[in-house]
Amino acid sequence: MANAMRAFAALPPQILELGRVFEAAGEEIALVGGPVRDAFLGVTPRDFDLATSARPERTEELLARWGNATWDIGKEFGTIGARRGDLVVEVTTYRTDSYEVGSRKPEVVFGDTLEGDLTRRDFTVNAMAMRLPGMALVDPHNGLEDLAAARLRTPVTAEQSFDDDPLRIMRAARFAAQLAIDVDEDVMDAMGAMAHRLEIVSAERVRAELERLVTSPHPRRGLELMVHSGVADVVLPELSALQDTKDEHKRHKDVYEHTLTVLDQAIDLETGPDGPVPGPDFVLRFAALMHDVGKPATRRFEGGGVTFHHHEVVGAKMTRARMKALRFDKATTEAVSHLVFLHLRFHGYGDAKWTDSAVRRYVTDAGDQLERLHRLTRADCTTRNRRKAEFLRAAYDDLEQRIAQLRAQEELDAIRPDLDGDRVMEILGLRPSRAVKMALDHLLALRMERGPLGEEAAVEELLRWWSSDEVRELAEEYQAQQAAWEAQVAAKRARKRKGSADLA
Repeated sequence: MANAMRAFAALPPQILELGRVFEAAGEEIALVGGPVRDAFLGVTPRDFDLATSARPERTEELLARWGNATWDIGKEFGTIGARRGDLVVEVTTYRTDSYEVGSRKPEVVFGDTLEGDLTRRDFTVNAMAMRLPGMALVDPHNGLEDLAAARLRTPVTAEQSFDDDPLRIMRAARFAAQLAIDVDEDVMDAMGAMAHRLEIVSAERVRAELERLVTSPHPRRGLELMVHSGVADVVLPELSALQDTKDEHKRHKDVYEHTLTVLDQAIDLETGPDGPVPGPDFVLRFAALMHDVGKPATRRFEGGGVTFHHHEVVGAKMTRARMKALRFDKATTEAVSHLVFLHLRFHGYGDAKWTDSAVRRYVTDAGDQLERLHRLTRADCTTRNRRKAEFLRAAYDDLEQRIAQLRAQEELDAIRPDLDGDRVMEILGLRPSRAVKMALDHLLALRMERGPLGEEAAVEELLRWWSSDEVRELAEEYQAQQAAWEAQVAAKRARKRKGSADLA
């Protein structure tokens, strides 16, 4: 309670002033939900969600007296936004919503009491309010007691709550991860029984909850809850499927447990805000979670052992497909799937030390994901064999040191051929075409193999390459194709100009 009082004491004075404006107008207003919960956890509220007895038109009028600007966030749902200086609030009229069977869209019914409004909320720890301006706690469902006991319950029966709003199933898993809280048995049972209802929720909203879960302080808790309850079968079936690779004959490690351990270890390798991978980093964490999802499809028992050949290729495809289905943006999808594809690339480095060319290729292939790849690769070592773990750690230390040395020598992040396209065309008498790209690719390969050549040596190598009859013939073919295409384009433009002239 003392922590809460300190958190509430740090509230902006404008919030209490807002309470006085509503009180003077004969209306109730209270801080509700997450801000109240967080205050009792000792976290000063930063988001200000409030509930009021005032109807939307009246709310808008009172907010206009208090703030510099107001806007209609969702007047039909009773929510009005307002700003005073840098402080933004959202105020919603008390509601007692009802839901149609099979739908997430509530029939909005405005209520008359704060207690009734709190009853419709997702969990008891979010069904607390602090009346303003007097700072009186309203907790009709013993949310504070549940918060102290790290217990997640629903104000009404869990099945009714999840049937009303299936997204609450994902929110239960997310709060388990965010608050390190245990769900009640009836909540867990309802999550499994109602998981199919998530199919009516938009992929974007499910994705948003999954992102918040993965970037929470304790994502493993939420993910284990999703798998145990069957929710992952609907949202992230690739994770559930990892349980199927458990081998009672102990011919290989438990892939599901290994994956969760890799996630934990990847989180430990995140950096502070000024580091290369500041946490919480969704891309690194989700790549750790998905890095072995290709194993169930590629498992083969051979010669008394087990193999997972090309599981990184299969896993990258599966990752891309799942993230597309969940409507992740393209950049995030490509970053995660690329890390899954590359996560095995390091293996074998310690057995046969790579050439400088191989190190350059590793860096080039990783691109802007190199720092995350470093961490994912290190996190992927979960062996209990201390000698093996030390060997792998030392090998990767060596690889990172070589990368740093090569970068210092060659500015590895910006490797380019020693000659640019204009210079290649000038030397070989070429026009823009695929033949120029062939020449540049050859020079880049030499650069990757040998390091910087210098212009004189690069010209010599280019001419040596160009002297090959096979190369010349292919280049001439590309040049002819380019010329034919340009002629077609020119003819098409001429016909278009003629048609325009005839119409004129």
